[in-house]
Amino acid sequence: MRRLPGGGADLPRLQATMHMIEQACSSIQMHVNPAEAEKVIASLHESPMPYQLCQFILENSHMPNARFQAAAAIRDAALREWGLLTDEDKRSLIVFCLHFVMERAGASDPYVQSKVSAVAAQLIKRGWQDFIEGDKAGVLFEVKQAILGIYGVDAQFVGINFLESLVSEFSPSTSTYMGLPKEFHELCQASFEQKYLKEFYFWGQNAAVSVGDKIIGCAPIAMPETKVCAAALLLMHQILNWSFKQDSSVSDLSGNKTHVFSSGIRHDTLLLKKFDRSLVQPGPAWHDVLISSGHTIWILNLYEVLRQKYSSDVLWIDSPLAISARQLIVQLCSLSGSIFPSDNGQMQIKHLAQILSAIVKWIDPADSISASIIHGHSESEMLDGCHALLSIATLTDCLLFDNLLRSIRPFGTLQLLSTLTCEVVKAYTASNNEDDAWSSEALDILLETWGVILGRSDFTITSFSTEAVAATANLFNVIVESYLNAAAKSAFDDDNESEHFHASISRRDEMLRSYSLIARSAADVTVPFLVRLFSERVSLLNQKSNTDDAISLLEELYWLLLITGHVLTDSGEGETILVPEALQVAFSNVLEEAQHPVVVLSWSIISFARQSLNPEMRTSFFSPRLMEAVVWFLARWADTYIMPFHGKGHISTPNDEPQVSKRVLYSFAGENDQGKLVLDTIIRISMVVLLSYPGENELQQALTCHHLLVTLVRRRNVCTHLVALESWASIANAFANESSLFQLNARLQRSLAQALVSAASGIKDPEASNQYVRDLLGPMTTYLKNISTRNDLKAFAQQADAIYMVICMMERLRGAARATQPRTQVAVFEMGHAVMNSLLTLLEVYKNQSAVVYQILKFVVDLVAAQVTFLNAKDASILVSFCLQLLKTYSSHNIGKISLSISSSLHSEVQSEKYKDLRALLQLLTNLCSRDLVDFSSDEADGPEIAEVVYVGFHTVTPLISLDLLKYPKLSFNYFSLVSHMLEVYPEKVARLNNEAFVHTVHTLDFGIRHQDIDVVDMCLRAVDALASYHFKEKIAGKEGLGARAIDSHGTNGELQESILKHFLRMLLQLLLFEDFRMELVGSMADALLPLLSCEHDSYQRMVQELVERGLNPHTSIRLGNALQCLISSNQLTSCLDRPNRQRFRKNLQTFLTDISGYMRIK
Repeated sequence: MRRLPGGGADLPRLQATMHMIEQACSSIQMHVNPAEAEKVIASLHESPMPYQLCQFILENSHMPNARFQAAAAIRDAALREWGLLTDEDKRSLIVFCLHFVMERAGASDPYVQSKVSAVAAQLIKRGWQDFIEGDKAGVLFEVKQAILGIYGVDAQFVGINFLESLVSEFSPSTSTYMGLPKEFHELCQASFEQKYLKEFYFWGQNAAVSVGDKIIGCAPIAMPETKVCAAALLLMHQILNWSFKQDSSVSDLSGNKTHVFSSGIRHDTLLLKKFDRSLVQPGPAWHDVLISSGHTIWILNLYEVLRQKYSSDVLWIDSPLAISARQLIVQLCSLSGSIFPSDNGQMQIKHLAQILSAIVKWIDPADSISASIIHGHSESEMLDGCHALLSIATLTDCLLFDNLLRSIRPFGTLQLLSTLTCEVVKAYTASNNEDDAWSSEALDILLETWGVILGRSDFTITSFSTEAVAATANLFNVIVESYLNAAAKSAFDDDNESEHFHASISRRDEMLRSYSLIARSAADVTVPFLVRLFSERVSLLNQKSNTDDAISLLEELYWLLLITGHVLTDSGEGETILVPEALQVAFSNVLEEAQHPVVVLSWSIISFARQSLNPEMRTSFFSPRLMEAVVWFLARWADTYIMPFHGKGHISTPNDEPQVSKRVLYSFAGENDQGKLVLDTIIRISMVVLLSYPGENELQQALTCHHLLVTLVRRRNVCTHLVALESWASIANAFANESSLFQLNARLQRSLAQALVSAASGIKDPEASNQYVRDLLGPMTTYLKNISTRNDLKAFAQQADAIYMVICMMERLRGAARATQPRTQVAVFEMGHAVMNSLLTLLEVYKNQSAVVYQILKFVVDLVAAQVTFLNAKDASILVSFCLQLLKTYSSHNIGKISLSISSSLHSEVQSEKYKDLRALLQLLTNLCSRDLVDFSSDEADGPEIAEVVYVGFHTVTPLISLDLLKYPKLSFNYFSLVSHMLEVYPEKVARLNNEAFVHTVHTLDFGIRHQDIDVVDMCLRAVDALASYHFKEKIAGKEGLGARAIDSHGTNGELQESILKHFLRMLLQLLLFEDFRMELVGSMADALLPLLSCEHDSYQRMVQELVERGLNPHTSIRLGNALQCLISSNQLTSCLDRPNRQRFRKNLQTFLTDISGYMRIK
């Protein structure tokens, strides 16, 4: 064989080195002195020109690991020394690797063969821009010959595997690192796609066809052609996974544009990322190989024939050949775009119908397939069939999707999908075994398919045929009954045995949301069905005498409440809650409120929930678990139906039956007696939950206080009726004047107070609103004032009950502060003012009680945040003076509690909670800064300036912030938010920090600029902008600015240290040129760079010269130098910092980054 490049070596030396490498590989395998062995292996990889040695090892060593390392060393050395190799040397290395794998095609060490193939692919890509087309064609010709079977079946398999490696290497998502510019990889990808990708697919197709005929005609035994066929199909699947670029640059032969519908074919589809699948859009150039050649029919027929041939072999379904064939078929389902001609979508419809007619056998009959899987048969074919349905649903509208199957079946595709989903749901709910993951996976895919069909904005019930409506109604009935059966059984299971059924809350809610879409598509059937089920269960429950007899019924009611809640309501997170549109149109013929199924179902559940007010019923049947479902339902239902905004004047044509039906839904619990009665019931149920279920934090906290009560006080029109109810007055009175609610944990006190104070928005008279708040909070302020003036305070305060009460009071005041509204701001400030002296006293007394200190600090944080934009000069001065005194008190008593030495021992966010008072201080200072950002008045009353308070606080907390602490997201965000505010509002204060504090602040900004959190980086860039802009403006005005800190100086070690501005300029250039800069930060980066360039123009020119002479190749150096000069000269840029100039520089930086992205991004 032809010798590879490199210095000659005699045979004894080659043998000795090979033996040394083999010993090292053996040592690593046996874990004998692995460190020394790794050094030996590393020396091979780092050797100059090791090619002849590697060739000798590959050809002579009997140890596969040694051969593997030799192949890897060829790759490393060739990429490292590429510029030193001649064109002939480069070709020799590639040819050697290819000949090696071809000649040893039947070798028993496939991982070595794969490695050598991968090395050949990587070297081909490395020389892609260097080699002429003739060189590429010469190398690939031998590969083609092998793939066509000229050199035998083993070589055919090796050739296909090599193409897999080559395609993988040129694909952006799977290419290996070469240390080359991004532009190189993009050029290689574009050239490869345009000239070779389709040809390689054709080679694989021809190989599969040639061996497929042999496989079909031979006896069903293992044969080498089977392996070749599987590899060829896998190659074709891999090529179709390519991220095609050509389709976007050629004309669309179909004449369709994105977001246009044509005969039911959709062109607005998104990637199917959830299941790692995407649309295949290779463009019109691929029409011949994929469409007109009958390729799809061939692969469908091949799989069907083989499926029949191996029907008696239960293992064949999971063989590589079967899997590869199905993957390709499913991938062909996703063909889309201009590959189809201009025929109004008819060819694509025919294509999808052909595939559907084949894959239907994988999933129908669903009951027998499900039963066979349960009895141990493979589920892979059925899962692939589900994926195919999802792809087809993504590309078609509802009507076309349903009609695709009718040419071969007496029913539509939706009927098939419904039947299949029924069987999967039955299997999922019946399974207690986590190993039966197939039903869970299949259900996820099928529910995603239903979501695609039913969740589109253009979907209406008229899209469904009568058959489809009946099928979905039956599906929902099966879903509900299956869940109720499973619930009844799980009620008696041990907790660990029913974990599979009781999925995580997020997954459970996602599934229930999907079920609700199915239910609403046939609401006229499914809602009455829920009415009947709920009434039956409640009736049966009333016949039971105690909980033991009713445990199954209670579990069924639990799930019925969850399912019904999702059907009747949407989550509405961040949106205005409306009655689901499907429910508004489903009952257009129902004009009487008493007959409307939604109303009947709602009143049935409200009536059932009202029974929990009866102590006997509550004790017998309303367990904490059932009450969780009740409260959850009431919260969602109330947000949708109780006194909705659309209840007044929503219907303009009373005689229009559909509109009348809609009006029923918006008015049956509106601002009338019924609405008030329901509101009163919900409030009384809330009070019962808070008092009768002690210790049930999930029920009391997450659901009642955080969800239900928050929902009730969200809308002012509801609050208007809420505060007029006696039941609400009872809760308010118990909160203010009784001790019963103190049994709730401290955090619940905050949520409860926030809800109660928020309700004041419903009181129209401002003075009455403030009086309502004073009555609520007065007892709290009185308690704190009384306790702070006790003569025995020091002794009394350390009692556990006293500490608990103080924490509860602070939590309540925090909730009140958070609920501040314009009309209640006066009363809340009065509350804060009343306790200021008491809090300073308590801060001193509880200096060793971190929980109390934290609550005091957080109350002040919330108070300042709520009040800072409302206060007049006098009240602002009072608040600022208090904050200054608070900071001084905290500093004198607590500064030693936080030590830098222990910060490095923190290993989790949970452990860092001991630093929450430090975070509170950062939030307080940031909130105070915001006062100066919005207040430009000059009539401040006597008292400390906000700047003074912030300056004192900054000096207090800055020494405590270590780089280790900044790794924790919450603290990091709070700190950099403060720093950016400080530099934007008080740059002169930061400039006057002592040298140690200033240097520490700069170091933290260095850390933040390289942070992973984009918000932190943005705040740091804003801080740099503020600092440099301050210095530039001060110097223009003839002032000192940053003074000596803006001048190079010699450090204590005698070395020259760059000025702070030059330091940041160099750092930002480094980030832009050589690191992974995120383009969404380009605005902030431009704003930070411009003042730095204005201050350090000469330094910038020197840095540009350094970069040009850095050692880049000449072509890159010239391009980079020109781009850096254009950055500061184009677009009529000046050195001023006004808004127009900043906008011009932003455009310059955007252009600069686009220009350098190709040749400066290394991959």
